[in-house]
Amino acid sequence: MLDIRWIRENAEAFDAALAKRGMESLSQSLIALDEKRRSVVQSVQDMQSRRNSASKEIGAAMAQKNSELAEKLKAEVADIKTSLPAAEEQERLLTAELNDALSRIPNIPLEDVPVGKDEHDNVVKHSWGAKPTWNHPPKEHYEIGEELGYMDFERATKLSGSRFTVLTSQLARLERALGQFMLDLHTSEHGYTEVSSPLMVRDEAMFGTGQLPKFAEDLFKTTDGRWLIPTAEVTLTNLVSGDILEQEKLPLRFTALTPSFRSEAGSAGRDTRGMLRQHQFWKCELVSITDAESSIAEHERMTACAEEVLKRLGLHYRVMTLSTGDMGFGARKTYDLEVWLPGQDTYREISSCSVCGDFQARRMNARYRGKEDKNTKFVHTLNGSGTAVGRCLIAVLENYLNADGSVTVPDALLPYMGGLKRIEKAA
Repeated sequence: MLDIRWIRENAEAFDAALAKRGMESLSQSLIALDEKRRSVVQSVQDMQSRRNSASKEIGAAMAQKNSELAEKLKAEVADIKTSLPAAEEQERLLTAELNDALSRIPNIPLEDVPVGKDEHDNVVKHSWGAKPTWNHPPKEHYEIGEELGYMDFERATKLSGSRFTVLTSQLARLERALGQFMLDLHTSEHGYTEVSSPLMVRDEAMFGTGQLPKFAEDLFKTTDGRWLIPTAEVTLTNLVSGDILEQEKLPLRFTALTPSFRSEAGSAGRDTRGMLRQHQFWKCELVSITDAESSIAEHERMTACAEEVLKRLGLHYRVMTLSTGDMGFGARKTYDLEVWLPGQDTYREISSCSVCGDFQARRMNARYRGKEDKNTKFVHTLNGSGTAVGRCLIAVLENYLNADGSVTVPDALLPYMGGLKRIEKAA
């Protein structure tokens, strides 16, 4: 969430940043609402101050036996007590209105983010590896999985409806191997602390990372009012909600392998075949909590950690700097890792790494203090996929397909596959 004081002091820069995101100017309406709120706040404070001083004056008047003045002051205090609740309620409503308006405004892009309308304006940062060359035709992952006999969409539909998948036997093991490989890499080599956290959270947690109130339709809600997490970013980032951290202990780096749940409300008709866009999928999440000075460098580091997953698996990919029109709500800058899928003959996003500045921290009231500092500052937060397990499974199937329909297990996954080097058709 943005700071209204910053908006007041930087109205032109604020509107220019919104224009980069394709939004209309909002500074004047927000400032006008804030001026109205501040006027009421001042009125409430004046009434409270006058009530307190008049109460003291009553005591002084009575001590001087000036009953006429004392009664006049008592009447004034009574009037204030009658008027004050309505003014306090108006202050509460205006504060809630302003906070709601601020909570729906996206983050301010960094200066070096390319300006654009959508994904077509994203810019290639760099690429790694090369597209595979074969003598046999490529296939899409769902063709490979169904022909092997270990990927079943009909049974998943019977159980849960569309956008679910049942994996069995060797493909189920391959999916588990990918998740374990990612966790082990990030914890043993990249310095992340593994976390096992809840899959259901309260409103406050979803608000803290920016899913609420703007994106409620993209989420699943339980009958008792909790939300299923769309990503472990929600729980990992909110671990520091309300905390004041010691600067010398930053950065904090967390990782978790969890299911993620998304309604895909805005993706009707997209990727309906296969398991590219699911309501439920596994993802290895990366979250960093840093001070203000370190977040940009941490963004590059986090992206490199996610890239290492794809390098170890031997998967060709490219890194894209997202344009202002394609960047997520809470991000100041985002890199997408796009893996090459031979079956689709295109690149598809497999990881998204974002630096959010203090945008989420203001919503969570998460701060830090240096040894010599009297005042606190808001932490900076970062999140990324390290990576999406289901999409990584898709990439392995399509890139390691053999002419006979079998799939070679990448070397990095062999320690997790119980001696299985090739996934072959079910007998």
